[in-house]
Amino acid sequence: MKDSVEKRIQNLREELEHHEYLYYVLDQPEISDAEYDSKMRELQDLERAHPEYQSPHSPTQRVGGKPREGFVKVPHSSPMLSLDNALNETELRDFDGRVRGGLKDREYEYVAELKLDGLSMAAHYRDGRFQQALTRGDGRVGEDVTENARTIRSLPLRVGEKRKVRLAGAVFEVRGEVVMEHRSFERMNEDREREGLPRFANPRNAAAGALRALDPSITAARRLNYYAYFLLRDGRPLAASHWKNLEMLEEAGFKVNPYKAKCKGLDDLLAFIHKWEGARDGLPYEIDGVVVKVDSVAQQDLLGWTAKAPRWAIAFKYPARQASTVLDNIDVQVGRTGTLTPVAHLRPVSFSGVTVSRATLHNEDEIERLGVQIGDTVLVERSGDVIPKIVRVIEQGADRRPFHMPSACPVCGSHVVREPGESARRCVNTNCPARLRESLLHFSARGVMDIDGMGDALVDQLLAAKLVHNIADLYWLTEDQLLGLDRMGKKSASKVLHNIERSKAQPLARVLNGLGIPFVGERTGQILADYFGDLDKIAHATDEELQQADEIGPKVAASIRDFFGEVRNGELIEKLREAGLQFKSEVKREKPIGVLAAKTFVITGTLPTLKREDAKELIEQAGGKVAGSVSSKTNFLVAGEDAGSKLAKAQELGVVVIGEEDLLRMLEAGKD
Repeated sequence: MKDSVEKRIQNLREELEHHEYLYYVLDQPEISDAEYDSKMRELQDLERAHPEYQSPHSPTQRVGGKPREGFVKVPHSSPMLSLDNALNETELRDFDGRVRGGLKDREYEYVAELKLDGLSMAAHYRDGRFQQALTRGDGRVGEDVTENARTIRSLPLRVGEKRKVRLAGAVFEVRGEVVMEHRSFERMNEDREREGLPRFANPRNAAAGALRALDPSITAARRLNYYAYFLLRDGRPLAASHWKNLEMLEEAGFKVNPYKAKCKGLDDLLAFIHKWEGARDGLPYEIDGVVVKVDSVAQQDLLGWTAKAPRWAIAFKYPARQASTVLDNIDVQVGRTGTLTPVAHLRPVSFSGVTVSRATLHNEDEIERLGVQIGDTVLVERSGDVIPKIVRVIEQGADRRPFHMPSACPVCGSHVVREPGESARRCVNTNCPARLRESLLHFSARGVMDIDGMGDALVDQLLAAKLVHNIADLYWLTEDQLLGLDRMGKKSASKVLHNIERSKAQPLARVLNGLGIPFVGERTGQILADYFGDLDKIAHATDEELQQADEIGPKVAASIRDFFGEVRNGELIEKLREAGLQFKSEVKREKPIGVLAAKTFVITGTLPTLKREDAKELIEQAGGKVAGSVSSKTNFLVAGEDAGSKLAKAQELGVVVIGEEDLLRMLEAGKD
C-alpha cells in the first residue's frame, strides 16, 4: 500500500511537471484547466495525508510560503553586469568596429535576442533540483528570492532525468529575465481596481514589486514569466557558444525566447533590429531593444570586460515612442469603484503608427509632480499596450491655466472623498451612472453573485433600454422586459431570471464584495462576514469597531464608513434587502481564551533563546495573535537583537516594547 501511494505521488508530480512545461513554456496545453486542477488536488490530498513524501520540489509548492521580514543578501557566482547601450546605428557600428579590432579581424558571429523589459534573476540548481534564486542587486551581491521564484510556473523546480544529461554537471546556474506579460498585467490591474487599489503604471514595475514581495503568495498571484538566457557552472558558460547554451536551456525545459537569430555580420544584425522595432507592439510583453552578443565564448574571453560591462555584448535601445503636443484640456473619468481619474485631451499627434489624442494623468499628485497646466506643450510617451502618458512639460503655454480636481462627482454630483495617505478621490455613490456598467458586471461575476448570462452584451442592452439604474434593479427585471431586447428568446430570458433569483442565496461575504466598496474584495468581505455576521452591524460600526476584525486597518475602515454614510448607498441597501439577499451569516469569530487573549503581538529581531516560530506558538497557545507588521492595533512588540524598522515604528506609534524575558514572565503569570 505504502509503495503504491509513493508511486502515485511520483507519477502525479511527473504528469503535472509535464503539463506545466507544455502550458507555461511551450504554450501548447494538452489537457483542460479542470483536468490539471483535478490532478493537482489529488496530489495535494496525498501529500497532506502522507507528509513523509512531501518535497520542496513538488508542483504543489508553487503556491507560495509564509510571509518573510526581509531578504538575505548573497554574492553571485560571477558578476551580473549590466550592458553598455547603443542608442543608434552609428553607436552600433562603433561597437562592431571595436569587436572586429579586438578579435584582430578573425571571423565572428553575433546572437541577437529581444531585450525584455523585466528584471534579471539567477536560478541555482543542484542535482537537477531548484535550490536558490537571486536578484541582480548591485551586480555582485543579490537578494535571495527563492520562495518567490518558486511560484513562477515557467521556472522548472526539477530538470527531468532525460534532460539533465545534456547539462554536463549536477550543479549549474541559469540567468534570465522575469517579466509580466500584457495579459497578466491587465488582469492584475483589473483586480486591483475591483479592490479599489491604484493601477500599476507598467508591467516592469509590477513584476519587480512582485518578485520582491515579502509574501510569496503575492508573487504567485502576479503570474510572472521567466525567460532564460545564460547557462553557467561556477560562474562560467557551460557550452563553447552562447547559441549552444540557449539550445541546452531549451532542451533542459527552460523557457527561452524564440525570437532570436544568429547574425553573420552587421547587415544581418540591423535587419533583425529593424524587423522587431516594427513588430514590437504585437508581442505579448514589453521590449525596449535588442541584446547583441558575440557567439563564441572563447572570443568573449578574448574581448574581456570593463569594470561595468562586457566588451562582447551591447544593448541596442529602440528610441522612446514619444512626441510633443499641446495639452488642450483636462477632464475627469469615473471608474467602477468611484475613482476619479484626470484625463488629458491632447492636440492629436501621430507616432509609432498611432494617433494619440488622450493620455492618463493618474491623479492630482501626478499633475502636481509634473507641474503641468492646460495650454502647455508636453512630451507624451506610448509604451506597448499601456495607456499613453505625459512625461514632462516641454514649454509652458502663454495662457496656461491650472486644473483643479472637482469636490463633487462630475457625473452624479455626489460627495467625493480623498482618504489620508491616498492619491485618489472617489465618488461614494454606488448608483453613479459612470460606475454602473462595471458595477453590474462585477456584481454578476463568477465568484461574486455568480449571475450566469449577465455579460457585457446584456448589460449594455439593459442600460440602453434604461431598465436598470443600480445593481438592485436586476431583481425587479421581468420576462417581458427581457423579451424586448435584441436576440433574447423566451428560453434565454427564463434562464437569466432563474440565475438572478438563484443569486439571492449567495452568502453575505459575496454580497459585501458585490457592493463595490473600495478595498473590500473577496477576502475582506469574508473577514467582515465572519467577524460581524450581519450587514447592518457592519454598516453601523465605528472605525474602532471595524478595526477589531483581522486585517481591517484605518484605510479600509474609513472606506467602509464613507460607503455606508452615503444616503444613496443606504437606499440601495434597503432595495437589496427587499429583494431578499443574504444580510446575515454565521459569526465565525472565536472568543479568545488565555492570559494573552485579544492581545496582538509582533516579533522582530533575534531572541536570546526562543526561535521566532516557538515564540509565536507560545503566544497563540495563550490566546494571543501574532501579526507580521506593526500597526496601531499592535499591543506588544517582542524585540530581540537587530530589531530594525519595526522597533522604530513601534516607538513612533507608542506600542509597548518587551523582550523575551518579559514575554515569558507574562506567560508564566497565566499559569498561576
